[in-house]
Amino acid sequence: MVVAASVVVAIGTATGMLSALEDRSRSHEAGPEVTGSPSLVSLPVVPAPSSASPSASASAFPRKKASPTPTPSKSTREKPDVTTFASTRLYRHPASQVLAWVRANDGDPRHAVIASRIADRPAAVWFADYTPSTITARVRAVTSGGSAQGRVPVLVAYAIPGRDCGGHSQGGAPDFDAYDAWIERFAAGLGSGEVVVILEPDSVAQAQCLSTATRTDRFASLARAGRVLKAANPRARVYYDAGHSGWNPPAKQAGWLKQAGAASPASSDGVFSNVSNFHRTSDEIAYDRRVLDALGGPASLGAVIDTSRNGNGAPADGEWCDPAGRKIGRAPTLNTGEARIDGYLWVKLPGESDGCKGTPGTFSPSYAYDLAR
Repeated sequence: MVVAASVVVAIGTATGMLSALEDRSRSHEAGPEVTGSPSLVSLPVVPAPSSASPSASASAFPRKKASPTPTPSKSTREKPDVTTFASTRLYRHPASQVLAWVRANDGDPRHAVIASRIADRPAAVWFADYTPSTITARVRAVTSGGSAQGRVPVLVAYAIPGRDCGGHSQGGAPDFDAYDAWIERFAAGLGSGEVVVILEPDSVAQAQCLSTATRTDRFASLARAGRVLKAANPRARVYYDAGHSGWNPPAKQAGWLKQAGAASPASSDGVFSNVSNFHRTSDEIAYDRRVLDALGGPASLGAVIDTSRNGNGAPADGEWCDPAGRKIGRAPTLNTGEARIDGYLWVKLPGESDGCKGTPGTFSPSYAYDLAR
């Protein structure tokens, strides 16, 4: 397959924001909530220490995505796409690699920038390991934490069979029956509070690699998954994979999304795009609206966009692996002021490597500093 539009690297059993610890009693308390972001003025380059600090865990992943077509060079000439506020409604899980680094490296010259511009922002919690026996408790640990603070957690379900078409992030459940059972256990941990579920990044946009029969089975399983999640918690908002603006044409993507249940309010609240990628927010807004128009369904369907690393847009050469010159984008918020755009989220945690700045999924303070300064 052509290098593609997206690859998510999952290592071990913890993912993204440390995929919810089984023993929550070992988690640190959450730091002070941040209601405003500091002005992102240019800062001097600080040399990286001679040895990197160990990451909090062998946490996995997020995601590496590349555009099949190069992004126009204008992306490097535009002003970085950065907002100056963070929504107080989104939940920041108190266990993540970046928070662990911040707590352990108070004297590092990069500390203040990483702490204030990355660690204090709410980000998604990934569940990328197929562990049926613990998934309910681990999901519940995150959702109950969000409910206790009156905030909205963002969860990523990432265990679809045939994940990443056998690429870097291969894995997931062994078959669709096992996946259906895993999703039921995942849903059992959702509780009754508000929660956002990012359902299976790449599962729809990357479906070209599958046989017709397997693609049909995958889409049917995704449709069931959405119904199960929303039946378990009617306040859950479930979003389906729309890839990103440099990938599939909107009509093609919408056709697949419809087969996967994304047009039905019984299973879906809309679509997500740009997960772990770099495309500008304005491009994603336009693309997502075209996808939603082609998808049909109720007017209530919306979109959420990963803005964690898109402040300078995507590289013109299509590079996807920790490309240089990228910056953090708009702060996470559920109040975008844009019609049909439900939120800007940090699905990929800035500083977690795609595999070129360090072991895939582990936290690189030098990479985080370059993104944030």
